[in-house]
Amino acid sequence: MRIEMDDGVGLAVDVTGHGAPLLLVHGFGGAKEDFADHVEALAAHATVVVFDHRGHGESDHPTGEAAYSLDRLAADTLGVADQLGFRRFRLLGHSMGGMVARLVVLAEPDRVDALVLMDTSAGPPATLDAATVDLGVEIARTDGMAVLKAVQDELDPLGSAANQRVVATRPGYQAFGDRKWAALSRDMWTALAPAIVRQPDQLESLRAVRCPTLVLVGEEDVAFLDASKAMAAVIPGASLVIVPDAGHAPQFENPAVWYAAVDGFLAAHAEAA
Repeated sequence: MRIEMDDGVGLAVDVTGHGAPLLLVHGFGGAKEDFADHVEALAAHATVVVFDHRGHGESDHPTGEAAYSLDRLAADTLGVADQLGFRRFRLLGHSMGGMVARLVVLAEPDRVDALVLMDTSAGPPATLDAATVDLGVEIARTDGMAVLKAVQDELDPLGSAANQRVVATRPGYQAFGDRKWAALSRDMWTALAPAIVRQPDQLESLRAVRCPTLVLVGEEDVAFLDASKAMAAVIPGASLVIVPDAGHAPQFENPAVWYAAVDGFLAAHAEAA
């Protein structure tokens, strides 16, 4: 289905299953299909919602960098929940999607029944250099997204042995990544990449989170491993799962362990109004 936000931007949304609502929020440069391997299983006992962020995938690509911010993506996430009639829901956010989920739970704590923060951080990712991101923005603006992709592929800022293994052994995985890149808005990239590396650190604010929380991270995800440990340490009662043999996309790189952790956590916190 397509859901229109309050500024007229349409988001591509898939809803599967019945039961307590569960929103799965993808990361920067990702797509709703990032969770496709697990939606059917999760939907056996949940209403699973995935959607493409604005500027990604099949959602609208509004013109102008002003149309994109982390706060805007948080508002979009709440907008999807509102239009589906979910007063309360469980929320999983991956990478940038985890940053969005953090903003949602801090702004609307009474709406989130359970929270999964997956390969994400409470502030700027430790290994992503703002000056390098600024160079990427300049390349995107002057030379285009194809040139930027070549540079990013060379630098591979979130790469890992686990990712390389999946690329080498899973048919179509590289092409999947290429399709996601081809579906990105340049204005989205040039607005959100600097926002991610310059966002305020909200680690201390996470002490206010009261819903059950799982912090999940691949053991090879250098950019987010220490940040995940720090979040789990400050969020009251949070659980931490470090997924072995996995990097920034453990749902692909070690799917059995990822699913067991997520499904077990959600099964323990299944009730949502």
